[in-house]
Amino acid sequence: MKISRLSGFFLVLVCILATVVICGCGPNPKDLKIQNETQRKRIAELESELQASVLEVDQLKRKLQTVQGTSGVELESLKQKIAALEEDIERKKSLIASMQQQLLHGGVSLPVELNTMLEDFAQGNDMITYDSSRGIVKFKSDLLFASGSDQVTSSAVGALKTLCGILNSQEGKKFDVIIAGHTDDERIAKPATLEKHPTNWHLSAHRAISVLNVMTSSDIDPTRVSIRGFGEFRPIVPNKPNKKGNPQNRRVEIYIVYKGM
Repeated sequence: MKISRLSGFFLVLVCILATVVICGCGPNPKDLKIQNETQRKRIAELESELQASVLEVDQLKRKLQTVQGTSGVELESLKQKIAALEEDIERKKSLIASMQQQLLHGGVSLPVELNTMLEDFAQGNDMITYDSSRGIVKFKSDLLFASGSDQVTSSAVGALKTLCGILNSQEGKKFDVIIAGHTDDERIAKPATLEKHPTNWHLSAHRAISVLNVMTSSDIDPTRVSIRGFGEFRPIVPNKPNKKGNPQNRRVEIYIVYKGM
């Protein structure tokens, strides 16, 4: 009797495992879409709070310069407020980065054919890397754009068009694309550049839009594409001291995600 029960148990277990293998156990795209909508709303709230805190810190620092040499109590109070705000800013940056990581990656697992095409595309190209575990094609901004510019270089246009061909393949068409622009922490100094890109946030977003324009002009359906601009706030390596930047942080990342995410 015991042997019969055990045999029945193992038979059920084998059936369950077979079902998992056949049907897959990956995330449901509809569930991911709902989760991402909630995530996006919270990220938008945090980004708004972050920008407000950055502006407040700038105002307090300007005020601090005007009260130098006055009451020690007032001076210390201002310093404490600035320190508390800067600590809060770093916490928000970290939280936004973590939430964006979850949002953009979405647990996506690309089909073998598409994954192979993207690996072949990136191989031997100095301006591109491909992370197959997360479905990310990464372009180095220094090879994609001239310094301070949002105009895609002619050499990079060809690479983007090749990528579009892959994304318009039978397997590629099953996915959407998120284009994310990033900068280092160097401040924009040239007046002409500042007029067009007042902050690194603007520059990163404008660069992402330029990549989008190349892709949509290369027959990528506009309904499949969206952009994000992160400015300097998601570095992948530490920037050099005194806002000297780091080339690795200047990049454009193209995330391949489930449709509707």
